[in-house]
Amino acid sequence: MHSIENEFLRVSIREFGAELTSVFDKKNNIEHLWNADELYWGWHAPVLFPVVGRCLNDEITIDGRKYEMEKHGFARKSNFKLLELSDNKAVFSITQTEETLKLYPYKFEFLIGYMLNGHKLVCHYEVINHDDKPIYFSLGGHPAFAVPFLSGETYEDYYLQFEQVETLGRHYIDTEGFFNGITERVMDNTDKLPLQRHMFSNDAYIFKDLKSRSVTIRSHKNQHSLKVSFPNYNYLGIWAKVNAPYVCIEPWLGCADTAGKVTEFSDKEGVMELPTGNTFTSAITVEIE
Repeated sequence: MHSIENEFLRVSIREFGAELTSVFDKKNNIEHLWNADELYWGWHAPVLFPVVGRCLNDEITIDGRKYEMEKHGFARKSNFKLLELSDNKAVFSITQTEETLKLYPYKFEFLIGYMLNGHKLVCHYEVINHDDKPIYFSLGGHPAFAVPFLSGETYEDYYLQFEQVETLGRHYIDTEGFFNGITERVMDNTDKLPLQRHMFSNDAYIFKDLKSRSVTIRSHKNQHSLKVSFPNYNYLGIWAKVNAPYVCIEPWLGCADTAGKVTEFSDKEGVMELPTGNTFTSAITVEIE
């Protein structure tokens, strides 16, 4: 376990998955990250790579050949190498191995960096193509934030405030984790989505066409807030286990497959293409007030 810290925040990260395990507000004595209680969900904040969501038959097809690929990819279960550690910055890396090449036939490096800047935690992602051909990937965050922030409050005291007023349809996934073509309007000319413990009984709220590039967790009963900003991400998932005291705010580049729609990985919805020798970078920022 490794930690970075400044005047406002103390953050811990484990090498397994380069996963955040704690985001602690020192001024207000609030732990904002979900504690990974396996009674509900045994993760804190997995990073999703090289796929987001589930692939049909749990496999991807590259140049006509099929490769096994588990839901959300292999990075979250990989042991990352610590490349850099200072008071306010930590950087981790994985590269291809004999085992990953059996699942994902590309030569790459995937770096995850965490940097503190005042009240902000910047989660920085970098994909480097070391192959002699373009590589394809999806990438996403899956951080779970503890709700409520304070004792004596309830889940229903909280809501999500979107950066912009939205009219949004939720895209449903079936019990196997694939899009089924069903949508339902869940926001109508508003910037607020109330949190309710039963709201995820039909799995995640998945948005494909939102205008907002940040979402803030707020309470009707206190002034604390937690904002997740995702300037370059085209998809957003909102999720928790039913009745669990957390909410995941998940910016994605890519998404699950659609039921019955088999495609080459390069044609998968939302997939990113990275030319040989090039580097892709993006960031998700968590700001605590």
